[in-house]
Amino acid sequence: MTPAPVARFMASLFPPATQQVCHLLDAGAGVGALSCAFLDRLTSAKKLGFQNAVVEAYEIDDALRSHLETTLASYAGRLPVTYKVLSCDFIPEAVRKNLQGLRPFSHAILNPPYKKINSASEHRLVLRRVGIETVNLYSAFVALSLALMQPGGQLVAIIPRSFCNGPYYRPFREFLLRHAALRHLHLFGSRTKAFKDDDVLQENIIVRLERDGRQGHVTVSNSTDDSFADLSTHEHPFNRIVFPDDPERFIHVPPSLARSAIECAPGICFSLSEIGIGVSTGPVVDFRLQEHIQQKPSRGTVPLLYPGHFTGHTTRWPKDGIKRGNAIKLNAATKKWLYPNGFYTVARRFSAKEERRRIVASVVTPARFPDALMLGFENHLNVFHEDKRGLPENLAHGLTAFLNTTAVDDHFRRFNGHTQVNATDLRLMKYPSRSALIALGKWARAQGALTQAMLDDQLKTLAE
Repeated sequence: MTPAPVARFMASLFPPATQQVCHLLDAGAGVGALSCAFLDRLTSAKKLGFQNAVVEAYEIDDALRSHLETTLASYAGRLPVTYKVLSCDFIPEAVRKNLQGLRPFSHAILNPPYKKINSASEHRLVLRRVGIETVNLYSAFVALSLALMQPGGQLVAIIPRSFCNGPYYRPFREFLLRHAALRHLHLFGSRTKAFKDDDVLQENIIVRLERDGRQGHVTVSNSTDDSFADLSTHEHPFNRIVFPDDPERFIHVPPSLARSAIECAPGICFSLSEIGIGVSTGPVVDFRLQEHIQQKPSRGTVPLLYPGHFTGHTTRWPKDGIKRGNAIKLNAATKKWLYPNGFYTVARRFSAKEERRRIVASVVTPARFPDALMLGFENHLNVFHEDKRGLPENLAHGLTAFLNTTAVDDHFRRFNGHTQVNATDLRLMKYPSRSALIALGKWARAQGALTQAMLDDQLKTLAE
């Protein structure tokens, strides 16, 4: 159900073609908005160059498919267009064609369905037959469509930005970058305005890929919403989009030609491993250990910390209203999931929709839990540590101060398009040296109450 302005913009991204006949794939076609926008270019001033079009559209919903048939028939009645509307499930059908060695399509335009694929589902098993490992229908549709493209074939899709980073989409990123050149990325500035009628929980991005293309510079465009009234376009070398030394193959989307303050800071160039810090997802998965969790601390329990225990720079524990509890029993079943009491930096894994900040960090102070030998960190927290033990006090405060700067949050948003902050994302960021973080921690502790302006001003001296 792609809005008409978005459909027209997507169709406009296709470059002029040299072939006489276009073979267009529209998988998950809905009522045909994308196919129509594409076919409208047959008669527009910016023609694609081919004389005839053959459209293959997939739609499993009976009501939508009826509208799709009517719409494509109207185009076939007045333009050199033939079409086929298929009601079958696109995934097994595309796998079948791929196994037969078929690559019939010169163009593809997609707004695929968004839904998680369970690891043991039939879709997951079928996809593995053609070497596609992914966790969502949208990425499966894009990968299969790309697999069915002719050399030089052009694919334009609007999909969630979540594939750009995070460990779950790494095989999908590798598949795309192995089989296609990335030509264009378009980012909407607002999560809520591109699809006004939908409950959009993450940013959407439009991508154009060229099957078997030689990778060159990448065009990046931005607009606040689907009016494209403030459209801006700029070009970047590929090594600014996918960093050459990044094993995760994260896809960055720079909002402008200017480099971020973090990128420009020569003193912020160290990995976490180089400064002797690790970061892990909180190991306590509460629903698996629910029988050991209780609301009120008692003898034989240790503190269990959730994101809700941290507000600004303060820790409130125990806290009324925490859904699962404030404490976890210390016993043989839980001990391996707990950390020794100490100083830690924690960052929430999820931010609220349209929240001002993505990264929100806090210090865990052992004096807050004077009688506790161990601490439990729930799975919705990222925990910075030294070999699963606490950090030196000044280092914990300095790392927290650094993570809470505006520059870090702005830098993080360049490659993170959803509300989740993964430990992998934090692990791949660059940091000041260990000694610089310790100095920052000493400064932060001496200030008392810290403001955002104070943190940002102090980072300028640290980055030099």
